Amino acid sequence: MEFEAFGFDERVLEGLSSMGYKEATPIQEQAIPIILQGRDLIGCAQTGTGKTAAFVLPIVDRLVRQSDSNATTVLILAPTRELVVQIDQQIEGFAYFVPVTSKAIYGGNDGQQWGLQRGAVDAGADILVATPGRLIQFLQLDIAKLDTIQTLVLDEADRMLDMGFLPAIQQIIEQLPKVRQTLFFSATMPEQVRKLANSILQNPLSVDIAVSKPAEGIAQWQFQLQRPAKPGFLAAYLQHHPEHQSSIVFVKRKNDVRTIVHGLNRAGIKACGISADLEQETREQSLQDFKARTVSVLVATDILARGIDIEEVNLVLNFDVPASPESYVHRIGRTARANSTGVALMLVSADELYLLRRIEKFLGSHLPLLQEEWSADYATELKEEKSSRTPNSKRAGRPNFKRRKPKEAKPKRG
Repeated sequence: MEFEAFGFDERVLEGLSSMGYKEATPIQEQAIPIILQGRDLIGCAQTGTGKTAAFVLPIVDRLVRQSDSNATTVLILAPTRELVVQIDQQIEGFAYFVPVTSKAIYGGNDGQQWGLQRGAVDAGADILVATPGRLIQFLQLDIAKLDTIQTLVLDEADRMLDMGFLPAIQQIIEQLPKVRQTLFFSATMPEQVRKLANSILQNPLSVDIAVSKPAEGIAQWQFQLQRPAKPGFLAAYLQHHPEHQSSIVFVKRKNDVRTIVHGLNRAGIKACGISADLEQETREQSLQDFKARTVSVLVATDILARGIDIEEVNLVLNFDVPASPESYVHRIGRTARANSTGVALMLVSADELYLLRRIEKFLGSHLPLLQEEWSADYATELKEEKSSRTPNSKRAGRPNFKRRKPKEAKPKRG
């Protein structure tokens, strides 16, 4: 279905054309007509399906048709600063030829950014895209008012709840007009998320885009090894594959981000990271460097990387096995976009084999083992090295980014 069929304003269509948008994705085809009707919506769709455009386009079109308003009428909530900025940038692109304004509201920035954000709120930007935490600060300081909001969008709702934003979301909703349109988007729908949706939506329609299998252009592999060997194997793999100019490494624990980045840099691999433990300025610089290709590896937790759109990623490496098949598909979907090709490699330790089996059951096939001559030798060497250590060894369990050379056998005395 082409976008002209939705009846958008010509200037909105001009913006779409300039950005290279031609045909709607399934989530856009099903959600846009519902949003244009003013109905509440529950949209369940994974990252990379085009759901941001699914709610931004009808919102921008509506604002064009009521351009006489000088108040903020749209509030979009998202879990992270990175996603907030990305949504704001997409709005800017879609609204390039129309008089619609938006402003990203997020924390972790300097006094100048605070002033710019407050100025946008005071001026009545048409759309506010905010993290719940920063918006709560604005509300507590009586900087922001939400009594003119006509449309509320909750994007990545499951991640917001995972990050503990439920009380903030509830506090924000209490200050919104009772009569409004609410659009609720989430990649997964656990009980807590569905309960929140049922409490804030009025007679919603649902659009459920099932989690699709990974793109055919992704070459998927797995490699089984002991957990302490993972950092060393990661560095070795990247060194043996310099053709991967843009790689994302997903980790489960935020504490691992800094350690892995440091180890990769020591191994001569330019890497950066994003996690909740890092300063906002550091996270922002990491994303800029990765997008600019000044570093080749981005190490990130799943929550921080969710929803971030980075083009031409060659490799997605799962340092930890994802907890669900849906998360696996979300992660490796960062590569092989727009009918391109890419590689997905998952490192599997013994205690993660059951998670691997769950993913393989969803895929309907077994993930092939990575079989390269160097990797087999490396795994054997690590196994021998591990067995030679005592449980109380000071090095036991530490990340090993450098492969030890086997000691030469000493000649026996005759």
